[in-house]
Amino acid sequence: MKIYTKKGDLGETSLIGGLRVKKSNIRLHAYGTVDELNSMVGLVRDSSSSSEIKSQLLKIQDRLFVLGSLLASGPGSKMKLPEISKNDVADLENYIDEMNMILPELTSFILPGGHFSVSYSHLARTICRRAERWVIELNDKDPVNPLIIEYLNRLSDYFFMLARRFSFENKVSEIPWNQ
Repeated sequence: MKIYTKKGDLGETSLIGGLRVKKSNIRLHAYGTVDELNSMVGLVRDSSSSSEIKSQLLKIQDRLFVLGSLLASGPGSKMKLPEISKNDVADLENYIDEMNMILPELTSFILPGGHFSVSYSHLARTICRRAERWVIELNDKDPVNPLIIEYLNRLSDYFFMLARRFSFENKVSEIPWNQ
């Protein structure tokens, strides 16, 4: 099977369901940024030595594929796709709560950095926020499942806490932003 089809050479692509759209379509920005985030999550996962964190991140990557497929589905598509659920959001909240229990209290904003795993987590957080903004903009034009927005919002919180956990585990001081 060839990887290239040449069907996108004129700047268009097909959504799930067959609808052809320009590659500059907001829907492509939304699911393309989710795809970018998924790749970044792979880098975060590769930077962790914790089997617990690796397992969480693999589940998150699976959920991001679900989000991407839902966002790539054109209006009126009849294809049966996997769904995102409230339990997926609850899983993120549980991960966040577990990390929060072991971390020192946060008393100021902190500057990203200090260890590559911390920096990768902050990059994932910011890509996630960008994906969330694109999905919100898409939602203004073509409604999406509100759980997608909720999941991305909670996921960015997860990556913030994961960055803090990596700082803690690697004995790296968090650098406060003092303004």
